[in-house]
Amino acid sequence: MAAPRRSDVVLDSVKRLLRIGATANLLNLLQKQHPADLAQIFDALLDAERSAVFSLLVERQPKLAMETISEMGPEPAAQLLTGRSADDIASLLHELPSDDAAALIDYLPEELSREVLELMRRRESGQVESLLEYGEQTAGRIMNPSVFALNEDLTVGEAITALQGARDVEMVFYLYVVDGRRHLVGVTSLRRLLLVSPETPLKRIMTPDIISVRVDTDQEEVARQVASYNLLAVPVVDEENKLAGVVTVDDVIDVIKDEATEDLLRLAGVSGDERIATPAGEALRKRLPWLAVNLVTAFVAASVVALFEDTISQVTALAVFMPIVAGMGGNAATQTLTVIVRGLALGELSWVNARKALAKESLIGLGNGVALGVAAAGVAWATKRDPVLGLLLGMAMLCNMFVAATSGTLVPLGLKALKVDPALASSVFITTFTDVVGFASFLGLATVFLKYLAR
Repeated sequence: MAAPRRSDVVLDSVKRLLRIGATANLLNLLQKQHPADLAQIFDALLDAERSAVFSLLVERQPKLAMETISEMGPEPAAQLLTGRSADDIASLLHELPSDDAAALIDYLPEELSREVLELMRRRESGQVESLLEYGEQTAGRIMNPSVFALNEDLTVGEAITALQGARDVEMVFYLYVVDGRRHLVGVTSLRRLLLVSPETPLKRIMTPDIISVRVDTDQEEVARQVASYNLLAVPVVDEENKLAGVVTVDDVIDVIKDEATEDLLRLAGVSGDERIATPAGEALRKRLPWLAVNLVTAFVAASVVALFEDTISQVTALAVFMPIVAGMGGNAATQTLTVIVRGLALGELSWVNARKALAKESLIGLGNGVALGVAAAGVAWATKRDPVLGLLLGMAMLCNMFVAATSGTLVPLGLKALKVDPALASSVFITTFTDVVGFASFLGLATVFLKYLAR
């Protein structure tokens, strides 16, 4: 029997201590946990339990409380804060870095977020408000503006002294060098700074070839840059190339996780910002439109079947195998679509190399069609004692598998070219293609060879 995980033991202890009212012991237990571990515990608690534990932490350990809900994500964190006054929220948000605070404020109710921002402005915390001025899912929104920068006219010794006196700045992975007007002109490493003579000018040891992103760069592109060049952080500059902030690798990991989750949800026709904690009414409002579109496309497929009602009435066995052709085509298209959308998201696929991807997926579609078509034909022949029916089923499977592979490649590429999110809209079109082609090919072939089929 496997031993219980440590997190499960802590969760049980939290529930038990909360139930018996052992506040001091509960607080002592919570203080020993990492914020990321506490976030998992919060997720597993009931709403009332979560609220009670969070209130206890806010009262005794506000910094730990805010670090914990920050690890949970902005939406559930905002839900925990919403019941509090604007003044309390503004005070608590000072416990977080400005980029995390900005992300959280964005999910508060509009009136409450406006009050919180006004209070934070009065307390000289304009950084959060300035971050919210940038577009959603851009480098400017996720960057930390507290970035350590050195003037190019300094010597190495002066730079070390400035570094030793620095406070409240993002982790110093790289040392960015700026001119008198804060234009980004170079970068150096902490290691190099410590290995040269203190009298050496920074200009001589800095690298002028800098990888940076602009404040309006999409966060997916920021993540791609960090991953491509194996960076621990990337500087963010404005339109005048002035250093505005820095995006660190921990922020990039969050972006990658969020974007992957969003694409996964959108492939299923679900809004990218829906979570387990999303209220049922809001989830219904977000899901219903795409299901309505699917209903329309389902009627399109049904209209194709209606064209062959006479054929089906004469050979009722066709109705048994129709769902197999359409269903297998849809499954094959989903496989292709997942690979293609991932390639587009990671920048591995574009119109430049699309021909190679199309050829590969078409070949896979034909291979699947031959293998599965032969198998389906064999089953149809054996169960219905009709070799012609088996042959037609196999041919229809081959046709639909090929269409599934090609449409699963071309549709997301076309939507990307039209500036439409391929993860969101592709599945609706591809399902229609595979259903229509599947029914039309199977029933169409059956109509042509009707006189050879057993009735």
